[in-house]
Amino acid sequence: MSQARLMDGTALARRIVEETGKRAADLTARTGRAPCLATVLVGEDPASVTYVRMKRNRCRAAGIESRHVELPAATTTEELVGTLRALSDDPGVHGILLQHPMGPHIDERAAFEAIAPEKDVDGVTFASFATMSFGLPGFVSCTPGGIMRLLDEYGVDPAGKRAVVVGRSAILGKPAGMLLLARDATVTYCHSRTADLSAAVREADIVVAAVGRPRLIRGQDIKPGAVVVDAGYNAGNVGDVDFDSAVERASLITPVPGGVGPMTIATLLEQTVRAAETAARQSTTGG
Repeated sequence: MSQARLMDGTALARRIVEETGKRAADLTARTGRAPCLATVLVGEDPASVTYVRMKRNRCRAAGIESRHVELPAATTTEELVGTLRALSDDPGVHGILLQHPMGPHIDERAAFEAIAPEKDVDGVTFASFATMSFGLPGFVSCTPGGIMRLLDEYGVDPAGKRAVVVGRSAILGKPAGMLLLARDATVTYCHSRTADLSAAVREADIVVAAVGRPRLIRGQDIKPGAVVVDAGYNAGNVGDVDFDSAVERASLITPVPGGVGPMTIATLLEQTVRAAETAARQSTTGG
């Protein structure tokens, strides 16, 4: 069997961001107001600071205004919730991104739920998870949404296929499984307490690795011809899949970096512009 084709998230994300930039420019010209994404950062975690800076730079490149709110590490849950509610009430803000982690003293779920659903462009609220699960209009979690776009780009139809999602986080593993289920895949969730993970993975036509453990998924466990999506990112630019062995068995595989990562930010920007477009329509119609 020949080596797997690489699923190039960088190239697809570039096209999405270019199209998003055109939509942002058109909206700005029509309304006199650019789409605006507010980023909220609690503390000074170096990785989070870098990630937020990168997102803000991508915003500017796409014609999206970036408003950054930086809060001290000692910020309480109540103070953070107040900040997020104020941004939710601000008509000049169209999308809100709360960077995590936020520190063990903060109730992350309470903070996420302070974001208005119509501005939850990162897809982290209960409301967004519900719309994803029921296939209703709304915002998807950005990384799972990016994964689905990659599958579509490479002609992978999940319908009727066995999909194994390794990981069950609220913003990656769980929504990824629900989006695949909505597309008629038969979905199995695996996690740190799954007995015989290898056996489950060997049955999968589509594998989504999203557990945060370097090289957990080995090539010998990949079903020949399976599609492998590695959403893990660990120290040293290493994913959750052992790429060198998996590439010999899969038909399609995402590289790390350059696969899922760029799609996450592209989805965030696209959903921010969509939120701004919806707000502009409602302003015009009075809805």
